[in-house]
Amino acid sequence: MSNKKAFVLRIDPEKLQAIEKWAADEFRSTNGQLEWIIDKVLKEASRYKKLKPENPEDIDHQPDERTSAM
Repeated sequence: MSNKKAFVLRIDPEKLQAIEKWAADEFRSTNGQLEWIIDKVLKEASRYKKLKPENPEDIDHQPDERTSAM
């Protein structure tokens, strides 16, 4: 059984349509897309920190100064 809490979300239909399209473009469910958006914004605001990103693509890949000169 999942350890997630269900709740009702009231959202503007146009916003929901945009989220559904974005989710489909990235092969996610609408719920998964909303979770991804919320996680991303919480991390950017330093309100939520996870030890490991769920997806390697979530890691900010910036070249190390020492290796970029080689």
